[in-house]
Amino acid sequence: MSAGAISRRRLLHRGAALAAMSALGAPALAQARSRIRLGYLHVVAVDGHIWTGLDRGSFDREGIDFDLHEFSTGPEVFEAMGKGRVDVVSAGGVISNYLALGQGRGFLINDIEVATAQLWVRPTLGVKTFADLRGRRIATTTKTTAHIFLDRALRANNINPSEVEIVNRRMPAAVQAFIAGDVPAVALWVPFNIAVRQALPEAIKLVDASAFYPQSAVLGGWAARSDYYAENKEMLSRIIRAWTDANDHMVRNPAAAAETLQRSHYQQSGRDDLAEAFKAQKLYSRANGAASIRTALS
Repeated sequence: MSAGAISRRRLLHRGAALAAMSALGAPALAQARSRIRLGYLHVVAVDGHIWTGLDRGSFDREGIDFDLHEFSTGPEVFEAMGKGRVDVVSAGGVISNYLALGQGRGFLINDIEVATAQLWVRPTLGVKTFADLRGRRIATTTKTTAHIFLDRALRANNINPSEVEIVNRRMPAAVQAFIAGDVPAVALWVPFNIAVRQALPEAIKLVDASAFYPQSAVLGGWAARSDYYAENKEMLSRIIRAWTDANDHMVRNPAAAAETLQRSHYQQSGRDDLAEAFKAQKLYSRANGAASIRTALS
C-alpha cells in the first residue's frame, strides 16, 4: 500500500474520531470566541465550504473567527503551516503527500475531487493527442492534484512520466507559460481552465480526471499543525460542526450554493463555470460520506 493511501485512511479515522467529539461538544453560546489562522486555495473544491460557512454564519455560531491567508498552490499552503504562519489549512490532493511525510495532521475531508484536474494541449504547437506528448514539456505544479492526475493520465495512455519533461511551476505561472507558448501542454486544476479557454480558443482539453475515477480518486480536506492538533482538539471539533452545517447546505441545495459562491466570491467566473466546478467534486452528507469515500478508495 502506498504512503498516500495510508495517509488517506488515517485521515478518515482521525476525521471520524473528531466528528464524534464534535457531536458531544459544548453549545456554541458557552464558548469564548477564538481566532484561527487559516491557509487555503481559492478553488471551489477547497474553499467552497469556507465561504458557504462564513456566509451562513456557521463558523460565527461556533465562536470562530478566521484570519484568512490565500495561496496559489497546495505546497505553498503546507510550507506556510510548516513555518508557523497558519494554524490550519484547507487544500486539495496535496494533503495526501504532505500528511504521509508527517507534515501536519489531517482531521476533515471536504470532498472527493473527480474532475478538478485537466490536461490541456495546443495543436498549433504540435500536440493533439497523448502520443504527441512524448519528449515534450508539460507544465504543472508537482505534488498536487494536477500532478497526481497527470501521472495517472500518462500511464493510462502507455506513456511513462520519464518520457516527458515535467516543468514544475506555481499554477499561475504554469498556465501563463502555456498561454505564452513556452510549453505545449499544461496539467491544471479548475478554475485555471477559464484563463486558458479565454486566451486560447483553439486549445484542446485532452482529458480530465473523471476519465480515471475512482482509481484516481483524490481527497481534498483540512489539516492542522501537529502541535495545534494536539492542543486544540475541541477547537477542531467546532470547525467540523460549522463545516457540517455548510456541507449539508451544499449537498441539499447545490444550485443555490453555487449561485451564491459565484455572486459573492467568484465574480471572475461565469455561472456555467461554477456549475462545472461543483460537478467536478463529489460532496457527501454526514450520513453517507465516510462509507462512500471508503468505497472510492478501496
